[in-house]
Amino acid sequence: MKVYGKKMVGPSLALFAVAAGAAMFAAGNARGDPYPWQILKFDQQPLNNVNIGGAVYNGTDEASWASLNSSGGFSGPGVADDFADLYNTPVVHVSWWGSYLSTTTAPTPVPSFQLTFESDVPASPTNSFSHPGSVLLTQTLTRSTSTGFLPPPDQFTEQLVTGTSNLYKYNGELSIPFPEQANTVYWLKIVALLNPNSTSTWGWHNRNYTLQDTLASTPPAVSPGEYNAAPATSPFPVWSFQDDAVTSAFSYFPANGVVEESSFTPLFYHDTVDGPTGISSFSEDMAYQLYTPEPATLGLLAAGGLGLLLKRKRMRSA
Repeated sequence: MKVYGKKMVGPSLALFAVAAGAAMFAAGNARGDPYPWQILKFDQQPLNNVNIGGAVYNGTDEASWASLNSSGGFSGPGVADDFADLYNTPVVHVSWWGSYLSTTTAPTPVPSFQLTFESDVPASPTNSFSHPGSVLLTQTLTRSTSTGFLPPPDQFTEQLVTGTSNLYKYNGELSIPFPEQANTVYWLKIVALLNPNSTSTWGWHNRNYTLQDTLASTPPAVSPGEYNAAPATSPFPVWSFQDDAVTSAFSYFPANGVVEESSFTPLFYHDTVDGPTGISSFSEDMAYQLYTPEPATLGLLAAGGLGLLLKRKRMRSA
């Protein structure tokens, strides 16, 4: 079993560290729906009501939940997916899609999610598939009590996707930005933290592979990066980032912030559910989006962080 400790990065320091990359971020990038000053930087849309060859596919929810146990920790299956984009800018907001599983009654709403950013262990001759490495940042997001769709920091909102019976979109605001570096592969793990009396579990929805993520890193900066995995004879594309998403045994202990995970297994799409027969030979990606502040806002935040650092230095000198 691998045990990883929690490593926190202070907001002002994280923003200051990535301020130099803000000028590189193009103002023409897609704007995010969470807040007007946040810009989309990584985009894997959900597989939902997708028509391929006359058949409609609505995708799969991969079990990613942990239930509170007698030891005061949470344990269950956890899903992670890798990402990389072109900019040295922090992740401040995450959107993702998922559904409630294993319930015949009204589902018990998820009270909180654990979002964990991790380093990458790449595929190699001795490692047949890539998977998460050490924890870089982990945060617990609780359900927002606000009436709007935009959550305060450390909270998330849940909204039923129009036209479906069970797919939800989630928006989560990070109080501690993740200081992402350009063209560097990281992993994001999203796990629902459930109470013992929950009447349902939760699953992370998979990606619409017919849509290219034009914001993701590509060769030669990241190899294979975002690429079309389908053969040239395929009537539809299968866009994929790197080689897989993975599932593992997951535990989280709130008392000390420790994340444990073991037994990584790669995930693949499911025949007749995610696409035509044969789609199960392709590795699976999950549905989520990452947002960063627009350059002007990032510059102001970084300047504020620098001011705080200088103030603390003067106080220590005095």
